Amino acid sequence: MSATALTDRRRSFGRWFADLGWRHVVGIIVTAFSLLPIVFVISSSLNPRGTLTGSNALFSAIGFDSYVRIVSDPKVPFLAWFANTLIIAGITAILTVFLGALAAYAFSRMRFTGRRFGLITIVVVQMFPQLLAVVAIFLLLSAIGDWFPAIGLNSRIGLILVYLGGALGVNTYLMYGFFNTVPQSIDEAAKIDGASHVRVFFTIILRLVAPILAVVALLSFIGSVNEFVVASVVLIDTENQTLAVGLTKLVSNPRYADWSAFSAGAVMAALPVVALFLFLQKYIVGGLTAGAVK
Repeated sequence: MSATALTDRRRSFGRWFADLGWRHVVGIIVTAFSLLPIVFVISSSLNPRGTLTGSNALFSAIGFDSYVRIVSDPKVPFLAWFANTLIIAGITAILTVFLGALAAYAFSRMRFTGRRFGLITIVVVQMFPQLLAVVAIFLLLSAIGDWFPAIGLNSRIGLILVYLGGALGVNTYLMYGFFNTVPQSIDEAAKIDGASHVRVFFTIILRLVAPILAVVALLSFIGSVNEFVVASVVLIDTENQTLAVGLTKLVSNPRYADWSAFSAGAVMAALPVVALFLFLQKYIVGGLTAGAVK
């Protein structure tokens, strides 16, 4: 190979790296940085010794003892925690999407007194952190539980209602912006054919705004699975608690912390989230409003 050809090849590689190559390097670094905690947790869950000090060498010891132990241990109702988490997070995600979509459609398509004030109120309320309402939530559910125990303290329905109240505002505002991107000419064409607001909403609008519904459902599900503070206050009995609250008991005592079982529970808790993300991925990536109006 001549010197001229070698120089051209080096120049072409340098030009390629300046244009695209550096992006691959950054992508590899970011991917490795993101995957390292996941790999470390999986390695810790497979460590039969139950400590984190032996997990510094990744996959130095492999065994499924921690998975068997956390599922079969009668003192650790992991399956009950797992079921409670799925029920609470699933119902919360479905109701959040439904109620938020109804509110967003009303704010986007209807004109009524107090509409602007309602939107501003939604934004202002979300500025306050959730921790400020923990005491009020406890007192409110305690008082309600005296009359209606099914929705008071230590009830899954009560926790679901708390989650719905906390997430409805921000999700409504998020959906409201996406609903505004759907041309109103679609609604007008449907109304000319005799369709009511209910029919337009359920048969037309919900299909066009499927991407934002999928995003809100996913964020609501993940938030409910990971939430700890409110769940630890509302759910008192051990059998009624969620995974986020129950798993922390395994490592609450530093002298007897079972980090291997904790990691195994965290890995199994992540499986529903990953499955839901893969299921909703086609709705998140695609933009279903493209070509809706011709």
